[in-house]
Amino acid sequence: MIKSKTKEEKKWLSDVAELGCICCRNMGFGASLAEIHHVRTGQGMAQRASHTDVLPLCPPHHRACYETGFHASPKSWQEIHGTEIELLEQTKQDVMELRACRV
Repeated sequence: MIKSKTKEEKKWLSDVAELGCICCRNMGFGASLAEIHHVRTGQGMAQRASHTDVLPLCPPHHRACYETGFHASPKSWQEIHGTEIELLEQTKQDVMELRACRV
């Protein structure tokens, strides 16, 4: 049975997506539309990370159908862009800054 997302998880996912692709931003291209990538590091084959362990990635930096996508080649992708864990920490900090600016 799939557990429904909580209100806080939905808000977190929305804020993460609002940041735009972390790879595009780190490469100096600015924000681009982003979809949610659940971090794979530390997860088993059939497991998915929690809804708070996510990265904002544009389709070319996410999907396997693009040679630049995480799911096409995770190891080389992380050599280029940083580890999922490093990017996750950056994403969490960026969301906190985004939320602080709204106050």
